Amino acid sequence: MIYSLDSQQCRNLGVSTKSEWLLPNGIGGFAMGTASGINTRRYHGLLIAAINPPTDRRLLLAAVDGVATYGSTKLCLSSNQYPGAVHPDGFEQLESFTVSDRATWVYRRGHVQIQKTIYLVPGQNQVLLEYKNTGTKSVELSLRPLVCHRDFHANFSERDSYPQSIQIGSDQTVIEEDGIEVVLSHLGATRSPVAGWYYRFEHQKELERGLDPRDDLFCPCELLYSLAPGASITLSASVGEPTVSDIPPSTDQSTVSLSKKLEQAAQNFLVKTQSRTTILAGYPWFSDWGRDTMIALPGICLQTGHISEARNILRDYASQMRHGLIPNRFVEKGEIPDYNTVDATLWFGNAIYKTLLAEWDESFGKEMLEVLNQIIWHHRHGTDFGIIVDPSDGLLKQGEPGLQLTWMDAKIGDWVVTPRHGKPVEINGLWINLLRVTCWLKAKLGSDWSAEETLANLAAKSFEEKFWHEARGHYFDTIEPGDASLRPNQVIAMSLPFSPCSQDHAVRALEVVERDLLTTVGLRTLGPNEPSYVSRFEGPVRDLDAAYHQGTVWPWLMGSYISAKARYGGDVSQLRKVLKHAGEMLVEAGLGGISECYDGDAPHRPNGCPWQAWSVGEYLRAWNEDCGGD
Repeated sequence: MIYSLDSQQCRNLGVSTKSEWLLPNGIGGFAMGTASGINTRRYHGLLIAAINPPTDRRLLLAAVDGVATYGSTKLCLSSNQYPGAVHPDGFEQLESFTVSDRATWVYRRGHVQIQKTIYLVPGQNQVLLEYKNTGTKSVELSLRPLVCHRDFHANFSERDSYPQSIQIGSDQTVIEEDGIEVVLSHLGATRSPVAGWYYRFEHQKELERGLDPRDDLFCPCELLYSLAPGASITLSASVGEPTVSDIPPSTDQSTVSLSKKLEQAAQNFLVKTQSRTTILAGYPWFSDWGRDTMIALPGICLQTGHISEARNILRDYASQMRHGLIPNRFVEKGEIPDYNTVDATLWFGNAIYKTLLAEWDESFGKEMLEVLNQIIWHHRHGTDFGIIVDPSDGLLKQGEPGLQLTWMDAKIGDWVVTPRHGKPVEINGLWINLLRVTCWLKAKLGSDWSAEETLANLAAKSFEEKFWHEARGHYFDTIEPGDASLRPNQVIAMSLPFSPCSQDHAVRALEVVERDLLTTVGLRTLGPNEPSYVSRFEGPVRDLDAAYHQGTVWPWLMGSYISAKARYGGDVSQLRKVLKHAGEMLVEAGLGGISECYDGDAPHRPNGCPWQAWSVGEYLRAWNEDCGGD
C-alpha cells in the first residue's frame, strides 16, 4: 500500500510533521521519521539498528543533510528543527512524499528536481539512500551524514572522545564506537575531509512529553557527486559490511482493500531472528511484551497466513515460563524477562486455541496441553504476585501492594494508578476461557477433562452471580473489593470464545458500553461520567501515565467490542461500518499504522505509539473473523 502527501500537505508543518513513516527491517531495527523530513522524536532516524536482534537498538545514522546546486540555484534536500528555527528549508521545496516499502521525497526548485528514496534492507541493519536527478539540468550534490552511537531511548551530546576511530577508504568511511562499526559506503563520491559537530537538534515530541528534546550529532565527512539528468547515486549505511548495494523495484499498489491494508500494516510487527520469532508491541519504543503479543497474535499471524510463526512464538514463550507464568516483557539487551502480569498467560491460552483452530497440529496440541496443565496447577496452588484461585468460588484473584498486573498497568513512582486488586472481570473471563480451552484440547486428544470442566463450571456460575450489577446494568470491573466503575474490561470477557457472560446480561451491558464508552476509534477506558475521567491524553509523561486508563480511548478494545456484538446478536453490516473507520486511522498519525491510543473526548486525537501491534491485529482479526472480511 502506498501512502502519500501532496506539495501543499508537505509544506504545511502542522500536517507533515505529524505524518510519520516507518520502515522496519524484520529483525527489530527500523528507520522512522516525518514527511517533512524533520526528526520530531528521539526515536527518529535513518538507521536504528538492533545490535542483538530484536533488542539493544541503537540510533546510528540520524539524518543526512543534502544540497543540490545548479549555478546560483540551491535546492535543500533536508530539514532539521533547532530551538526557535527550522533549517535547512527543504520542506518548503517538497513536491510530494510517498511511503510503501520505501520512503520517497521529491524536491524541486526551478529547473532542479531531486528524488530521494530511503530503503531499509530486510533482515539486515542496513539502510540505502538513493538520490536521483529527475530534473533537466546537471547538478552538484553535497551530502553530509549525521551520525551518533546511542541507545534509542537516550540523548547524545558532544564529547571529545567520539568517535573512537574513523577509517577512511576510497569508497567507504567507517565510524567505530563501543565495538560497533557504522560503514558508510559512498561509491562514486569525492570525499571532502569536513568533520565536526552539529548542535542542539530539537525533537518537538519529546518537548511536549516533558523530556530532554536535544541531541548533538557528528558529521564525519562531506560527500560530493556530479549528477546528470536521469542519473542517480546510492549511499549506504550499515553495521559492518553492507550486503545490498541497490534498492530493488517496488511492487506496492496504491489502491487495495481494507483487509490488505491491515495485513500490510501487520507485517511491520512480526520479527524473526536467530534467537526467536516474536511480535514487537509497537514502534518506536516497545519491545516484545507477552500480553500484547498474545492479544495481537491472532490478527498479526493467523489472519496473515503465518501459522507456523504463531506456533514458534507460542513455543518460545512457553520455554520461558516460570511458576506457571509467561513473561510480561522481554527486556532490552537480553536481560532476565519481567513476569509481573496476571493476564499474559491467560491470553496465551486463548492464542493456543486460535492457532489450533486455524490449523490443527496434533503434535503442537500435545506440547501446549502440557503447558496448559502446568499453568492451571500453578494458578490453583498459588503463584507469584498473589495470583491464586479462590477454592470457594473457582475465581482467580491477584494483586499485591505496589503492583499493577492487568493491562491497565500505569504506575507513577509508587502510585499504581489503577491497581484493580482482587478479582477483575476480564481476568476471570480469561481464566474460565483458559479452562474451557483445556477441556476442548483434552477432548480433541482423547484425555479426561472432567477436573477442568468442574472447576470451569464453578467459576462460570460464580462469575454471573458475583460480577453482575443489576442497578447499573453492567458488570463490576472488579469484585472483592468491589469496583462498579464503568470500564471496557467486561467487554473482553464477553468477547472470548468460551465467554462466561449470559445473553441477557451481555446485551444489557453492551447498551451501556455503546452509550458511554464506544467511540469511532475504540473504547474509552473509563466512562465520562465517572469522577476520575480524564478527557485528554496530553502533557508531560506523568500526566500521560495518569490519563492512560482513565478515559483514554484504546483502539485494540474495538476488536473485543465487535466480537461481543457479533456473539450477542449485533448487525454485521453495522459492525462493518464501525470497523471501516480503520481506513482513516491508518493515515492519522503513523502512515500505514494504527495508534496506541486516542483522546477520550472528541476530536479524538491519536497519541502514544503511532504503530501499535494489538491495535492493528484486533482490527484485522475482527474484520475477517466477525465481519466476513472484504
